[in-house]
Amino acid sequence: MSYRVDKYLSFKASAQVTGEGFFDGKSNEDIRNLFLEVLYSGVHGFCFSLYEDGQKPGDIISEEQVRRRMQILKPYIQWVRSFSCTEGNEYIPKVAKSMGIHTLVGAWLGKEEDKNRLEIDGLIQLAKDGVVDIAAVGNEVLYRKDLTDDQLLGYIEEVKSALPGIPVGYVDAYCEFVQKPHITAACDVILCNCYPFWEGTDFGHSLEHMRQMYRQAKTASEGKKVIITETGWPSQGERLGNAVPSMLNAMKYFINTQLWASDENVEVFYFSSFDESWKVGAEGEVGAYWGIWDKYEKLKYANGHL
Repeated sequence: MSYRVDKYLSFKASAQVTGEGFFDGKSNEDIRNLFLEVLYSGVHGFCFSLYEDGQKPGDIISEEQVRRRMQILKPYIQWVRSFSCTEGNEYIPKVAKSMGIHTLVGAWLGKEEDKNRLEIDGLIQLAKDGVVDIAAVGNEVLYRKDLTDDQLLGYIEEVKSALPGIPVGYVDAYCEFVQKPHITAACDVILCNCYPFWEGTDFGHSLEHMRQMYRQAKTASEGKKVIITETGWPSQGERLGNAVPSMLNAMKYFINTQLWASDENVEVFYFSSFDESWKVGAEGEVGAYWGIWDKYEKLKYANGHL
């Protein structure tokens, strides 16, 4: 699909992004066109959604599947984020690098020490192979209470020692970096997840809430770079408090996030690239609808009813 972006280019330079009020007077079609303009102009990065319908973590995913999905994302991104270094996830940074895309590569840590060892060894090897630009040691393991602080610090220090010259961090909710300064101090870069939706925030206040989350992490960082490793809004599913999933809210949240990030020079990995049905088990119906593309790899907001 081709799309003429010139009509909406002025928004990026002139808009004061203030949440719901920014969209006053704009029709649904205006919002759709602005969404497409922002996407087609390019964003910093997406979290890579690995699994097709019927697949789930634990399944072994092929390089061909990774390459097909990466090819869809390539025109829009500079960076991609992965969550694991095993079961086919190791193809994500390899394929991305072959396409000229930068990589934030994660080792998925949990309660099982043998699996953690495979992930850490895989991350170190991928970095030594030259396909890791930023290394993320764990994702929300403290929030889930899967590891103790000392266990996580041990993994972080191991990866830092093995990979001099590559920034190493840990991914968790923004508040963990405020509450655990010793974890923050161990990281070269602060990798924070910021989700107004999961805190039940009304869409009209969602941008300011996300900005507050970022500012808290920025203050806690004591001058280190802060990257938003996840933020997003689902397009359908159950509401959570005052947070309502919808196609319009999802488009508007994407627009607000990207324009703010561009204005403030904040690096954001948007969650997520593709809808993934397996997430229903962990998050309910809403878990399956965080993608910008649907589970069939079609851009959800290009046409159709809003």
